[in-house]
Amino acid sequence: MRHCQILLLLLALLPGSALAVSAGDAAPDFTLPDSAGKPVALASLRGQFVYVDFWASWCGPCRQSLPWMNQLSLRARKAALKVVAINVDEHRDDAVAFLRQLPASFTVLYDPAGQVAASYQLPGMPTSFLIGPDGRVRWTHIGFRQGDGQHIEAMILREMRKP
Repeated sequence: MRHCQILLLLLALLPGSALAVSAGDAAPDFTLPDSAGKPVALASLRGQFVYVDFWASWCGPCRQSLPWMNQLSLRARKAALKVVAINVDEHRDDAVAFLRQLPASFTVLYDPAGQVAASYQLPGMPTSFLIGPDGRVRWTHIGFRQGDGQHIEAMILREMRKP
């Protein structure tokens, strides 16, 4: 079992292990490297909606969610929505191999130590968060199955229309 898998399992077993970061909470800030090694901070995206998705190469549902996120990021280019996927593989080569098969057209960041994942206390993989322009979590989604994409997009649109 990999480090991040163990971390996620331990988080799920902790008392009160319900999703610690939920709607209305301030999103924990982070700075992580992108594919080129350039640091990207969540704080730098303040003022727009940010769809943050945690994923891993060993995650079966991530094989479905990443192609959908490509479509979402293309549709979101005209909207004030940024798609950011945070990989939690302990070995970046695993993520790179995964992305060769399923290339990403959105920002991919790397959290090999699982520190950002731990700060969000993920209950499963993938887990996504919609963060509002004010830096607060609007809602969360755990897992990804066929049909979830339509539901998630409807939720994003609903939140973006709120005053």
